[in-house]
Amino acid sequence: MIIGGIVFVIIAIIAIGSALGMLLSRNTVYAALFLIINFVTISTLYFILGAPFIALAQITIYAGSIMVLFLFVIMLLGTEKLPRSKAMPWQKPLAIGLSCLLLIESGVLIYQQALRPSGWPALVESVTSPSDIGLALFSQYLLPFEITSVILLAAVVGAIYLTRPERIRRKSGTDERSEP
Repeated sequence: MIIGGIVFVIIAIIAIGSALGMLLSRNTVYAALFLIINFVTISTLYFILGAPFIALAQITIYAGSIMVLFLFVIMLLGTEKLPRSKAMPWQKPLAIGLSCLLLIESGVLIYQQALRPSGWPALVESVTSPSDIGLALFSQYLLPFEITSVILLAAVVGAIYLTRPERIRRKSGTDERSEP
């Protein structure tokens, strides 16, 4: 037990250090590498807690595939090459409307969860198969799953917006976006 606690503390310190390194790094490539270290340490914590499927999925999906994609995008685009642009007038009302819709949905889900006779769901004691994980995600943990999906959707839309082709008009002396 003492060795497990020491290992847990060491991994937790590495996870916190890599998260701080990611946040405080001024170089985007170094920040992405710190994020990979953080994903690996979090995966190790999952493994110590007895969730080997989630640990391997964390390493395979996040530290493997997604971070390689992030590094390619960072290296190909170069953060210094992204021009500043003006916000479009429809963005703020759309963001406020979608945020209100998400808050209403969250409130309804929380209210429905509070009305259940069993109350709030307890942690799943033994999740051994992907089907158990899927059942738990779509029944007991629907709200966190919905929030995660909205965050990922916002990230995809942001990535598409940042990488779309654009032409800069220099004839009039102002930088304006125009469609190709």
